[in-house]
Amino acid sequence: MKLLFGENVARKLVRRSADLYPASAHVAEVGLCQTSDREIREFARSEGFFVVTSDTDFDELATTIGPPPKVVWLRRWTRPTRDAEQILRREAIRIG
Repeated sequence: MKLLFGENVARKLVRRSADLYPASAHVAEVGLCQTSDREIREFARSEGFFVVTSDTDFDELATTIGPPPKVVWLRRWTRPTRDAEQILRREAIRIG
């Protein structure tokens, strides 16, 4: 499984979670910064990514359009990056 981290999620999570989620990327690495959520969603769907975000837009798209891609929503995220990394590690079985 590979994750596509949204603009609002730290880029360093790609490197820090690479052992569990190889081939993951940040939207900045694939040229999708300042792109519409629908375009990012379509890219994730066509390339087999799960989307990791801390805003509600992708959850709303998943609710209205449906999967794929699956969305990992870090709700109301204001914590340090290491906490997000711990959640991704702890929940790896549920995410996949």
